[in-house]
Amino acid sequence: MERNAVDTTEEASLLKVLGNWDVLALGFGAMIGFGWVVLTGDWIGSAGTLGAVLAMTAGGVIMGVVGLTYAELTAAMPKAGGEHNFLLRGMGPRWSFIGSWGIVGGYVTIVAFEAVALPRTALYLFPDLNQVKLWDVAGSEVYLTWALVGAIAAVVITTVNILGVKFASVAQTFVVVLLLIIGLMLVFGSFTGGSIENMQPLITGGTAGFFAVLVVVPFLFVGFDVIPQSAEEVNVPARQIGRLVVIAVVLATIWYLITIVTTS
Repeated sequence: MERNAVDTTEEASLLKVLGNWDVLALGFGAMIGFGWVVLTGDWIGSAGTLGAVLAMTAGGVIMGVVGLTYAELTAAMPKAGGEHNFLLRGMGPRWSFIGSWGIVGGYVTIVAFEAVALPRTALYLFPDLNQVKLWDVAGSEVYLTWALVGAIAAVVITTVNILGVKFASVAQTFVVVLLLIIGLMLVFGSFTGGSIENMQPLITGGTAGFFAVLVVVPFLFVGFDVIPQSAEEVNVPARQIGRLVVIAVVLATIWYLITIVTTS
């Protein structure tokens, strides 16, 4: 064997198929989801219109700082896996193992919540959706048709992800555009059929109301870490990926603020 032989083996890498918009749609779409459909009224009821706005703004600033951290780490380590790689490099395999399973647990709770939020949204659009009662849970009636909406949606989303990240980004782009149209309808409806008087009381619940909204912010913003996790499949400079993380957090904050104000 020659001592000067050159190792031509290339490091395995994923296909770089995602552009700027694909990445932004993945991160922003994952953060806004459908949870706000269920929770916005509770935020306003707990803290008032202005109280909810202030709490969401404070939460957005906090998540922006977290996003800056992710942006720096993603630019330095643009590999698939996101937090798994960050922990592996910084703290070793044991903490990476623990942290990665912690992330899995967080995603499981989000999936369970969205599986309820989507049927709730469908119920607003189709009031007669509830058919064939199954059982009661915590005082709420569960119907077969209602549950099927969440179950079928879960199967569809799983299939989309199996088909690959590029296909998933296209599907996510469609969903984001749909949600933006809904947002525009909310703004239009608030100006044409709303009243400033409905925004009263501006603040209620005091400090407790403020923190009741603030504590759900990390839950709502779960999703921007989709960008670091797909960094190896992004066809843009690593530093730009980091910027997209922060931009996605800012856009999600603006979305939630618009949702609170237009709903109230």
